[in-house]
Amino acid sequence: MKETVGTRGLQFNEPLLFEQGSKGRIGSSLPPPDVPTRRPERLIPKKALREEIEGFPELSEPEVVRHFTRLSQWNYGIDVGFYPLGSCTMKYNPRVNEDMARLPGFARLHPYTPEALAQGALQLMWELERYLAEISGMDRVTLQPAAGAHGELTALMMIRAYLESRGNPRRKVLVPDSAHGTNPASSTLCGYSGVSLKSGPRGIVEPSTVASAMDEEVAAIMITNPNTLGLFEEHLLEIAEIVHEKGGQVYCDGANLNALLGIARPGDMGIDAIQFNLHKTFSTPHGGGGPGAGPVGIKAHLAPFRPVPTVERKGDRFCLNDDLPQSVGKVRSFYGNFGTMVRAYAYIRALGPSGLRKVAERAVINANYLMSHLKGIYHLPYDRFCKHEVIFTDAYQQPHGVSTMDIAKRLIDYGFHSPTIYFPLIVKGALMMEPTETESKETLDQFIEAMKRIAKEAEEDPELLHKAPHHSKVTRLDEVRAARQPNLRWRPQSKEVPEVPPGALKGEGG
Repeated sequence: MKETVGTRGLQFNEPLLFEQGSKGRIGSSLPPPDVPTRRPERLIPKKALREEIEGFPELSEPEVVRHFTRLSQWNYGIDVGFYPLGSCTMKYNPRVNEDMARLPGFARLHPYTPEALAQGALQLMWELERYLAEISGMDRVTLQPAAGAHGELTALMMIRAYLESRGNPRRKVLVPDSAHGTNPASSTLCGYSGVSLKSGPRGIVEPSTVASAMDEEVAAIMITNPNTLGLFEEHLLEIAEIVHEKGGQVYCDGANLNALLGIARPGDMGIDAIQFNLHKTFSTPHGGGGPGAGPVGIKAHLAPFRPVPTVERKGDRFCLNDDLPQSVGKVRSFYGNFGTMVRAYAYIRALGPSGLRKVAERAVINANYLMSHLKGIYHLPYDRFCKHEVIFTDAYQQPHGVSTMDIAKRLIDYGFHSPTIYFPLIVKGALMMEPTETESKETLDQFIEAMKRIAKEAEEDPELLHKAPHHSKVTRLDEVRAARQPNLRWRPQSKEVPEVPPGALKGEGG
């Protein structure tokens, strides 16, 4: 019988750096300089110099290394365990991708390196653009955007420039309520007012809803497919026809492309522009503030408006091209997050067409596996086959006074990161789970068992969930206060807390 993966063993209490060390302690040993020394004020204007920092920590090298290593052991990451975060596509990043990104010719390449000496990097970007275009069914791709929302903004900038070239940039953008939350912000930043469209009873956008909102002042519709409910937008071809007939453009948020790889191409569904989240679909590192990448695929009519420079091929040589008179300009310093591109390129080349298709197939199978085993235990608002993610709610636990937040916190005691909660906003008390293709059946079975036990605890001992988590570094926080008045000092928890039963997670199917 398998034990829970939860927090056991040594848990280090780590004070702040400012509470460690002693005066005069240093962590370096350098030889005397072999050049004349000068006082800083003789080299730098006095107004640019700062005063000595009073109480600045003075530590040895082992103290510094142990401090940050201990802090790292408090973190949860994809290399530690399962991340069921819906919408985020938190999947394992193969180490071969990291090896490729660390090749000296890539990692040490200066962005101002002359083209003649950067042919390998230029070729990689040129080929990656074409791989992404083929996968998505688009004509061209810009690699510059640094994140998914940045890709959204870049796509709308190109759409706006295209419509301006035709005489009218228009004023509105249609955004379904099942789209990603960044879509309204991106449209506003681009000078458009967002018009929300309500999803139909099956969780997808109805053509009649689009038709009633579509007029000659609508620049585009921003539709996420599969949407944030984990459902495929079945009417997308008809919706695209409605929008195109009125002169608008169809933008697809490609954050959920992991469900479609090698199976369906957005470009074949009437999409004019789509962003790719390399840090989601193509398995580059995700979280911690970056680096991400959000390349944008576009149809040929939008190509003249791409950001510059573009990477082009002339014979057997590759070059940067700034000669696009209608370009929206540069949207990212240099050429984008190159290291992320290398990782995505390695991922695509390693898997190939058949491998990418298996990614999508297994991601969909895993999500439906979770759905089939937890249905009836947790409320399923859309009882139909899902794609890459599934949404439950706390409706069955609410009569016992247990909320989505309680369930998510208790999962920590069972050794699992919580799923995305309370999103999308159109589902009350949402628990949004995306297992991805990289999780084994054994891991999913343990997660399912934990969710079942939590549901039973909700009926038998609701107070246990109200105070969860019990075995983490800190217990239940006042989250608003924690955000506004963070206390960085950790205090050991009381040992008098309820244990997760030994062997609670058997690793067996439901």
